[in-house]
Amino acid sequence: MMNIAVAQSGGPTCAINSSLVGVFKEAIKEPEIDAVFGSVNGIEGIIHNHLVDLKSLIFTNDDMELLRQTPSTVLGSCRYKLPDHNEDDSVYKKILETLKQRQIGAFFYIGGNDSMDTVNKLSEYFRREAADIKVIGIPKTIDNDLCITDHTPGFGSAAKYVAATMQEIVRDSSVYSMPSVTIVEVMGRHAGWLTASSAVLHALGETAPHLIYVPERSFNINAFMKDVRQEMAKHKAVIVAVSEGIEVPDVSVAEQTACTENNIGEEKCEEAAVSYRSGVVDNFGHKYLSGIGKYLEETVRKEIGCKVRSIELNVMQRCSSHMCSRTDIDEAEAIGAAGVRCALSGETGKVMVFRRVNDMPYTIVIETTNAANIANNEKFLPDEFITPAGNNINDNALKYFLPLIQGELNIIMDRGIPKHFTIQESVLK
Repeated sequence: MMNIAVAQSGGPTCAINSSLVGVFKEAIKEPEIDAVFGSVNGIEGIIHNHLVDLKSLIFTNDDMELLRQTPSTVLGSCRYKLPDHNEDDSVYKKILETLKQRQIGAFFYIGGNDSMDTVNKLSEYFRREAADIKVIGIPKTIDNDLCITDHTPGFGSAAKYVAATMQEIVRDSSVYSMPSVTIVEVMGRHAGWLTASSAVLHALGETAPHLIYVPERSFNINAFMKDVRQEMAKHKAVIVAVSEGIEVPDVSVAEQTACTENNIGEEKCEEAAVSYRSGVVDNFGHKYLSGIGKYLEETVRKEIGCKVRSIELNVMQRCSSHMCSRTDIDEAEAIGAAGVRCALSGETGKVMVFRRVNDMPYTIVIETTNAANIANNEKFLPDEFITPAGNNINDNALKYFLPLIQGELNIIMDRGIPKHFTIQESVLK
């Protein structure tokens, strides 16, 4: 007999709790697993020996179904970067002490790129110390930027929300006679998967989004203004989707002229053009991004003078469970369960991944890869998804995106509002 522990890390999604359900449901079926612990606030819970007994919190199938469709991380999350254990193994000793004290033989970490770095480092350390503790990574990120896997749990629901919201923005923007430009800022640091997914509206006959910009292509503000003017000549209401992570290395013609006329140096002028970036970074060195939409809004207003607004979807795109994809939720549970089976088969240092077998009918299988293949790596949009001009997504991408947003859950409601599974705050303190 052994106990297991599971933790959630990184940004919240609609599907991360479904993966937790997958781990829990599979674990309680296995006679060799006794207690199922949940680590509070990711790996930090293991470091500080702050674990909860999930069997004392999840009792029935109804509880599991409610948790499955509850967004965000019910156990809390973290963005904690483990040091190199060859340079400093003090925190690793705390982790190993907790796991041994709790008689935990397998640890499951649900998260993204940085979480898989933790999986890789822990499994290497346990091998070094000859500790028989399996470590398995279960993927999660709305960014869809994990290597090896066809896609990540959480992405399909976020993509569905982005596309549905974009469609509503189209309807709202098209009611007036005056020309307008609406710029929608979508999450995506270095990879534009989520922004690109808004192109699924084209499969419904929508012309919008009329322009889509992703970090995989260099961005030029003057080319952007030319694109906007061209679309305004064809459409009364122009809708633009832009990834939060695109860089603006240059300034507009108007700003260049203003800099020259006011004798402002080129360096200062460029500094003003990118002032929407805060420069603040997290524990993994990632910049906190936002503001590109507002910057582009101000540029369009200054140079064209039409009605213009920017909309930052922000955290809503991560956790809008009322618009989740059933495919996403079902797959998230399945990959969590597969992780348990993987550990019981004796594997460690692995990450569970999806391999797409077919687009139509949509078919995937769940496999494993070494955590080192995923940790600290990123997957970018393929060139064939992006138009030659770099300002839109072509139809080649639709067969990839569309299967991932299919299906709806029968959302459990309480007095007209989606009901969520929650753990009392006192338990998580």
